[in-house]
Amino acid sequence: MRNTARWAAILGLTAATCAPLTGAALAAPGAAPSSLYAPSALVLTTGHGETAAAATPERAVTLNCAPTASGTHPAAIDACAELRGAGGDLSALRGRGDVQCTKLYDPVVVTVQGVWQGKRVSYERTFGNSCVKEAASSSVFTF
Repeated sequence: MRNTARWAAILGLTAATCAPLTGAALAAPGAAPSSLYAPSALVLTTGHGETAAAATPERAVTLNCAPTASGTHPAAIDACAELRGAGGDLSALRGRGDVQCTKLYDPVVVTVQGVWQGKRVSYERTFGNSCVKEAASSSVFTF
C-alpha cells in the first residue's frame, strides 16, 4: 500500500512538472490579464470594380482600435474614434457634407474584414468613384 501511494505521488509530481505551461501558469500570482479589451482589429481594402470579386485590388491597410489606435491606416486615431461613434456599424458612418464630387462613374469597392469589439465583421460597399468613397466618412475610408 505504501508503494502505491509513493508511486501515485511521484507520477503526480512528474505530470505536473512535465505538463506544458500556459500563459496563466507563467503569470505571477495575482497578476492582471494582459488586456481587458475585446479585440478590434480590421483589414480595409480598396480597389476599382463593382464588387470585391471583380475589383482590381489597389490598397490594404490595418486598423487596430483596442486598447489604443494603431495600424497602417493613415488616420488610425480618427478612424477608431469615428467607428466608436458609430458603434462599430460601418453602414452608419456619416459622410462629409462639405465635399462635392463629379458624377463620373468609376466604381470603387471597399471591403472591411476582421473583428470589432470581439465580434466578426465582414463589410463590402461600392461607391460611384473615389471622391464619393472618401466623402462617405471623415476618416475610415480615407486611405
